[in-house]
Amino acid sequence: MPYPRHGSYLWPELNLTIMGVASKTDVLVVGSGIAGLTTAIKIAEARGDLKVTILAKGNKDESNTRYAQGGVAAVWNEKSDTIEKHIADTLDAGDGLCNEEVVRMVVEEGPLRVKELIDWGARFDKVKSGEYDLGREGGHSENRILHYKDVTGWEIERTLLEKAATYSNIHIIENCFAIDLLTQHHLGHNITRLTPDIECYGVYALDKKTLDVKTHLARITILATGGAGQIYRATTNPLIATGDGMAMMYRAKGRMNNMEFVQFHPTSLYSPAVENQAFLISEAVRGFGGILKTKDGDEFMHKYDERKSLAPRDIVARAIDSEMKRLGDEFVYLDCRHLPLEDFKIHFPNIYEKCLAGGIDIAVNMIPVVPACHYFCGGIMVDQQGHTSINRLYAAGECTATGLHGANRLASNSLLEGLVYGHNIAREVTFVIDQYSTMEHIPEWDTLGTTEPKEMVLITQSWKELKDIMSSYVGIVRSDVRLKRALNRLWLLYEETETLYNTTTLSPQLCELRNLITIAYLVSRSASMRRESRGLHFTTDYPGMLDHEEDTLM
Repeated sequence: MPYPRHGSYLWPELNLTIMGVASKTDVLVVGSGIAGLTTAIKIAEARGDLKVTILAKGNKDESNTRYAQGGVAAVWNEKSDTIEKHIADTLDAGDGLCNEEVVRMVVEEGPLRVKELIDWGARFDKVKSGEYDLGREGGHSENRILHYKDVTGWEIERTLLEKAATYSNIHIIENCFAIDLLTQHHLGHNITRLTPDIECYGVYALDKKTLDVKTHLARITILATGGAGQIYRATTNPLIATGDGMAMMYRAKGRMNNMEFVQFHPTSLYSPAVENQAFLISEAVRGFGGILKTKDGDEFMHKYDERKSLAPRDIVARAIDSEMKRLGDEFVYLDCRHLPLEDFKIHFPNIYEKCLAGGIDIAVNMIPVVPACHYFCGGIMVDQQGHTSINRLYAAGECTATGLHGANRLASNSLLEGLVYGHNIAREVTFVIDQYSTMEHIPEWDTLGTTEPKEMVLITQSWKELKDIMSSYVGIVRSDVRLKRALNRLWLLYEETETLYNTTTLSPQLCELRNLITIAYLVSRSASMRRESRGLHFTTDYPGMLDHEEDTLM
């Protein structure tokens, strides 16, 4: 399957009522989660003369960050924890594919960045003595997770949005869906993956309220667009997680890396109904003492890892998948009945209420759980300053492959990564931006020859088929036969969707479907290229691990 068509510089889409440039800005940040907001705040703080514009796909507070339950990992209690321990835990989880320099940078800088977040107003839970209540999650050798009950992401998002609002040079545009990166391609040049000096001049973006496509120009652009969990049936990700930044980067001929490493959270709340977003039972519940069991009440994690229920996520997810297939069950249980109920309510109020609303009293009943797609460890290739392979374009957060996570992310390292890379990118951008000017000659989005789509079912059904393909063939356990079948079926979806794209006017649903097909292809193709089992990628055809490190570059 070839890469999705980038299109000519006269692209089909909507009959616009307003044409032309929507905004000119110094710095354009696409995404309003922890990585995007941190970057914007740091730039605005360092350079009051720079205009920073943030494009939020939905409401400004709707991001993957908002749904992070567990917390942010950082060495906080130096009496029992050390930087070296955190580094060792991260490298162990990454299964040989971490960049050790990046791991050291993030872990060493992490406490400083978290302290800044606290100074900005973030409220992390404390014990009666006034010390921070440090949690522990799978793969961590010490308690080092700062958290706010079981809604840490919500608290961090609140803090960052309030901080951003204090800067007059930060402007947030809501319900603005970035469609494609602007490069020399739009000036009529032939761009390939071998072109050495691709440059980014901003984005085309769809106003979701007016359905106008406008040009947003910038001297420097930053992608902080989050993950792509919606390629699977069961996912803890919100509906907006459709891989937009990664797909735009690939169409613009940028470099991607390690897309096969998709982390499945071991414990989402089982529901017999199909839901677009599964409810996450935080890994911190196992850190608090929750024990995984079969429906007969038997523990099983000791058969897979000596750390039992506190093993890293890839091991726990595969163990649950194995037990479900062995027993023919649709879920396993997380037993919290032995835990102090009042303490559980204090630490996990939303989880307690969600379970209770579903008829599960955690003091009496075990919680039915099932793995769900949770986090992308691969993505846009960046260096330690957030540079991508495209000039004037940076990226941060879940849409990137920094080298921190390697083949498997250590729990609660992702929020830390967003803080550190937001800081590093801001420092770099404020230093180099003065050498760039705005590109003025980008053509307007063209609607010639397109018609209104007559049947939305063509899009919604293709999305369902995509989720079925990826869940059945490119899930926790893979094989050559399954991957080949996935790629063959994805090709059909790709052809059908490109026909729609070329002949009908744009909608957010069509753009998201195109992006999801791109991500599904990259995951499947990268998985077929890795002939070993490592970290989050397990294939029955190559159950062993190669004796050397290997990346899958796309």
